[in-house]
Amino acid sequence: MAGRRKKQELSLIDALKDLCVEKDIEPEVLFKAVEDALKVAYKKNFNQEDDTFEVEVDRTDGSYHVYSLKVVVDEVTDPDTEISEEDVANMPNVKVEDGLAHIEVTPKDFGRIAAQAAKQSVLQKLRDAERNVIYDEFTNRDSDLVMGRVVRMEDGNLIVEVGKTEAILVPSEQTINDNFKIGDMVRAYIVEVKKGGKGPQVYLSRTHPNFLRRLFELEVPEIQEGLLEIKGVAREAGARAKIAVSSKDPNIAAVGSCVGQRGTRIQQVLDELGEEKLDVIEWSPKPGVFVANALSPAKIISVAVSDDGKNCRVVVPDNQLSLAIGKEGQNARLAARLTGWKIDIKSLKQSKNFPLEEDMHEVDISDAMAVFKPRARKKKQ
Repeated sequence: MAGRRKKQELSLIDALKDLCVEKDIEPEVLFKAVEDALKVAYKKNFNQEDDTFEVEVDRTDGSYHVYSLKVVVDEVTDPDTEISEEDVANMPNVKVEDGLAHIEVTPKDFGRIAAQAAKQSVLQKLRDAERNVIYDEFTNRDSDLVMGRVVRMEDGNLIVEVGKTEAILVPSEQTINDNFKIGDMVRAYIVEVKKGGKGPQVYLSRTHPNFLRRLFELEVPEIQEGLLEIKGVAREAGARAKIAVSSKDPNIAAVGSCVGQRGTRIQQVLDELGEEKLDVIEWSPKPGVFVANALSPAKIISVAVSDDGKNCRVVVPDNQLSLAIGKEGQNARLAARLTGWKIDIKSLKQSKNFPLEEDMHEVDISDAMAVFKPRARKKKQ
């Protein structure tokens, strides 16, 4: 009988360890859960009104023990809470730690009662531990890209299976180009991780500017290696975006590296964005050059900046005004968001009627990638 019980205890330990591996939980977390559950069961079924006892599960063979805790004293005044040093010396297998005697009082039928009473508590602890593991995992992956499969739809939200949990992609975080169905694979950006009553809630986004940033980091090795740096992202998800990049190596072209040979790198990003248009901009520490580049694909004649560093005026050829402003002002709006400047765009004809304000001065933009260079007139023969 004892041998059979020993075998059952060992199989319990093996089962717990296997469960820990499967659920990626530290074994000690489960052992503590079992001990807490057994303590509750003992207190309930054996009329234990106080906490002058402890329950211990052997980490090696899975055996369980209930110990009454009594203070070791020279002279006993309260037999319920105290024990003399002489009695301790005469009792076999009594542990004394920090002045407390651990006297085993495990009932014979405790195992059956404990198993029935503690099952739900252990399962709850297991669920809590598993949730904490998932929460910690995704908290560490906050602001990261993930790939998951759409498993169902709830109130317009896409429920995406990512690893061991289900993440939420709400309609407002989807672009107008997105049209996912159950079973589709989705790449998205982890925008937030919350602790909820039913476990961690992971929220995804495909509209966040950092979604575009992470896509470039994924597709451009020079960014991963620190040779290129993304300086800024401005995006109207589903319609158009601008991303500013800079090279730390004079031998590496920032825009060219992001576009890739024959556009192979940027095509991977565009495929993920659907119909969203994308401009890759050369960043510059010179405000005028950066503003000129940000208004790409329009050509720029001149840029003037204010002394307070907040406003600038850009002059473009007459036939480039609508291109510089963009449909419904989108190009100018994204350029302003990307550079941090308030941009006033004038055509060459308009600029002649609006002289520069006193606090403004023109700056050199010869380094800009989209400088307007008028064609030289042919000399008459």
